[in-house]
Amino acid sequence: MTRTLLLASGGLDSTTVAYRLVSEGKSVVPVFFDYGQHCVETEWNRLNEVMPQGVMPPERNKISDLFRGSTSRLIDEPNLWSDEVQDDDLYVPYRTMLFFSAAAARAQTLGIREVYTGFINSNHAKEIDCTAEFLNKLDGLTEAVGPVRFCSPYRFASKADVARDAKKLGVPIGRTFSCQASSKLPCGACPNCVERLAALRQTGLL
Repeated sequence: MTRTLLLASGGLDSTTVAYRLVSEGKSVVPVFFDYGQHCVETEWNRLNEVMPQGVMPPERNKISDLFRGSTSRLIDEPNLWSDEVQDDDLYVPYRTMLFFSAAAARAQTLGIREVYTGFINSNHAKEIDCTAEFLNKLDGLTEAVGPVRFCSPYRFASKADVARDAKKLGVPIGRTFSCQASSKLPCGACPNCVERLAALRQTGLL
C-alpha cells in the first residue's frame, strides 16, 4: 500500500483529498500545522472529527513562533462587530511555501515520498503561494531536489468541483471548517466562507 502524507486542516478541500486517497487504497498520514491561527483549536478538533476511517491519527506540528507579532487577521482575530476586515488583511506571508517545505521534511523523515494537499487554484485569496502558477513552479523546483513529490489533485479545480467530489465520497461536509475571520463558527462573509457557500449552492447542497 502506498504511504502518503496529507497536509490537513479540517477544511473541505483537504478532507476531500483524504477520502479520495482512502478510496484509492492509499495509506494516509494527516499532518496539521499550528501556525498561530486564531482558529487553531477549532481546526484541530474538526480535523480529528472528519478524517475517514483507516487513516493514521493526525499529527500536530507547531510553527507558530515564526508568525509571532503578525497583524494578519488569520492570526489576530478581529472583532467582527467593530473591525473592518479586507481580503489583504488575511494574508500570512509565505505560509503555504512554509507548509510545503515542512511537509517535505516530515515526509522524508517518515520515509514517505508523496505529499498531498487540498490546495485549489484560489480565485479569491491574495496568497501568491496558493495559485496553480506557484504550484507548477514548485513542481519544477522539487523535481530537482530530494525524493519527495507534491500532489495537489484539485489545483485546477473550483471549490464547486471539490464539493461535488465530497458529496460522492461521503465527506461530512457540514463538519469541515475553513473560516478565516472567526475562530469558533463560520462568519459567512470572509472569502473562504463566501466561496464555500457559493460552491454548496452550485452543487445543490444548500
